[in-house]
Formats: sequence, C-alpha cells, structure tokens
Amino acid sequence: MNSNTQDIPPKRIAILGSTGSIGTQTLNVVRRHRDRFEVELLVAGSNAELLIQQALEFSPNTVVIADKSKYQAVQDALDPHDIKVFAGIESATDLMSMESIDMVVAAIVGFAGLQPTLTAIRNGKPIALANKETLAVAGQIMSREAVEHHVPILPVDSEHSAIFQCLVGENAWGDSGVDKILLTASGGPFRGRTRESLGDVRLDEALNHPNWKMGRKVTIDSATLMNKGLEVIEAKWLFGIDAERIEVLVHPQSIVHSMVQFCDGSIKAQLGVPTMETPIQYALSYPERIESHLPRLDFMQHPQLDFMRPDTDTFRCLPLAYKAIKKGGNMPCAMNAANEVAVQRFIEGRLPFLGIADFIEDKMNQNIFIENPTLDDLVETDKHIRQS
Repeated sequence: MNSNTQDIPPKRIAILGSTGSIGTQTLNVVRRHRDRFEVELLVAGSNAELLIQQALEFSPNTVVIADKSKYQAVQDALDPHDIKVFAGIESATDLMSMESIDMVVAAIVGFAGLQPTLTAIRNGKPIALANKETLAVAGQIMSREAVEHHVPILPVDSEHSAIFQCLVGENAWGDSGVDKILLTASGGPFRGRTRESLGDVRLDEALNHPNWKMGRKVTIDSATLMNKGLEVIEAKWLFGIDAERIEVLVHPQSIVHSMVQFCDGSIKAQLGVPTMETPIQYALSYPERIESHLPRLDFMQHPQLDFMRPDTDTFRCLPLAYKAIKKGGNMPCAMNAANEVAVQRFIEGRLPFLGIADFIEDKMNQNIFIENPTLDDLVETDKHIRQS
C-alpha cells in the first residue's frame, strides 16, 4: 500500500520473548521500519546480556527479566538510561495493562506464555501470536476471551499466516466455505528416516533443521513432528475448522507455507522464501502490506515442489496431537506439558529421541480428564503432568 503514513504515530509494541528466535526477528522488522513501529516493552527469560543490548538500542519504556536472579544486572545497566526494570513472569503479566501498548507479540515458548497473553487479550491488546502452545493448551478459553474483548489474534507462524492470507477477502471462514486446510511441514531433519534408524539420534542431529533457524525446543518439536501437531490444534482455534479437515502435507522445500481448499474445489496457497520475518511483518502491519527488502522467491531456483504424506508410524507425536484435540477438554494441555518435559529430558540426555512420543503417550493415558476445564484446571493439569 502506498498510503501516506507521515501523520500516523508508530505502533507501540510489547515483545514477550524478545531474546528468542521470534523476538530477535521481530526487532529486525522494527529496525527496518522505525517510522511505523517502536518498542514499548521487552520481556526476556534469562538472557540478561542480550536483553540489555536490545534495550539500549530500542529504548523501551520498560523491560522484564523473568529470571529474578538476573534482575540486578539488568537494573544496573539500564537505570542510567531511564528504562524501568522488573523481574518475574508475573510482572510481565501485570504490565499487559499498560495503556501505551498498541500490540503484543506473544513469542514466549511453551505454557509460560499463557498467562501474559491471556491478560493482554483481557486488556484489549491485539495479539501477534507466535506461541502455538497457548492456543493448543487453552484454545477454547483464548478464543472466547478474544471474541468477548474484540481482540484480533494475528498468526505469526509461517503456516498460519499463510492460511490467514489465503482467507483474507474470502467470505469462507469456518464451515461456510472451506473444504479443508492443507498445512505444510518441512519434515524436519529426519524426513525419510525409518523408526529403526532413529534409535541413537544425537541432540546436534535433531537441532540441524534443513530450512529454518529456530530455538531448541521448537526445532526438536519439528524433528518429532509435534510442532505440526501443535499447529493443527492452533489452526482449529484460529480458523474454526475441525481437526479432521486439517491435512498435514510434508513439503521439503518450505516454499508453499500452507494452502486452503474451498468448497468449489479451488485451492489458494501462499508462497515465499523460508523466513519468519515476512509473517512477523505482515502481522505487525496488517491490514497493510509494507515494503520488505527480504529476498524474493525465484522459481528458477525451485523448479520442483514436492508433497508427500507424513510417516505417522515413525513420527508418532503427530497422531498423538490429533488424538488429544479429538478428546478435547484438558487433554491437549496434558499433551503439551508432557511434550515440554520430554523435550527437556532429551536435551539433557535423559531420554532417547524415540522415547519422546512414548513419554507423551504415557502421560496422556495418566491424565485426569476434565471435559470443560477452567483456566485454573489447566494450570493444575500442567502442574500435575510435570510433577507425575
């Protein structure tokens, strides 16, 4: 769009998870478009050094370091620059009521992102959502609260951004005009491998993703296909489509980010080079499209695009996610908690790669099922699975 933006003040952004992969790429977008966006709040987990660097460059009003042991170091570095510093994830949750925040980028990985994101919705803040676990765990509650508070949830995941872009301009949300969603997956670093060959997988192999640069947890989820399972659940809540009508396709090139098949048989797809900065920028600027200097897709460099069905016998996390959302209630929450524990144990060398799915299935079987959980029920479910 070539609209005149000289008289439009920059959009003030809070970034939950500013030192992670999505957070740093969000700041890349802000860096290129300082006339359109400015940083109001930065929230980091434990990377105090990078948080300090970000704060000195972008001069936010406030920062939060979730790791309370790092508070003093951040406070000492930023106090001379008149930047307020708080500690603890509960501080991030409280700060979601700041009137000066125009949009929240929810990029904290895992269950930890639920409370601040939900609080932001309850305070009427538009959400650029990168934390898929939030909707996987509490999709029904999040969707209800977003409707009640008239808050848009704009997807940042490349696949969900693609689906969203395919649906813009269509009077075809939910059951009204969509046959199915075609959710693409790269297949991760172990695409084509047999179950037998994955018995002694090392951490560095699981982290060697062929197409995307992501954080450890998300990269391992991609290797197990749990990442795609979480995205199926997220898509159900974002777009009002039953999981049975969300089909996963392995697409090794990661050029087609996802597709929508409509009731007349037509299919729309969104394509582009594999970079998260494009969907991040689209979410921040929506409903506008603004200029980007990122590389353009050259079809001559990609003369062949392949698609295949996922191997759900080898990569069992994907069918476990379908099972969880079909059961509903607090089962996706239990599944997510078990996955977070299993992935951490794999990182620490305490669980083999193939043991991740076995661990998740065992915890799902142990879950005390609640059909219509409250937020407190979900917090207790998460706690119970982690401690059992």
